[in-house]
Amino acid sequence: MNKFVICINNSANPASLILGKVYSALPDSEAETHNMVRVIDEDRSESDGYLYDASMFTQIELPEVAERALIAANK
Repeated sequence: MNKFVICINNSANPASLILGKVYSALPDSEAETHNMVRVIDEDRSESDGYLYDASMFTQIELPEVAERALIAANK
């Protein structure tokens, strides 16, 4: 199952994150222990994403059709 988050605070990095945008979050248990989340951001130069403070996002559940569309768009 894919994990999706929505940006609720981009003040620390407005060039890389768009407020209100849905992002794919990659699994990273080590990051989670440090209250971080690994996200594929606007830069997209790193296939393994970037770490951001988890407080900048909130996890969301999407309908299956929306998940498929986002996964296809991020390929």
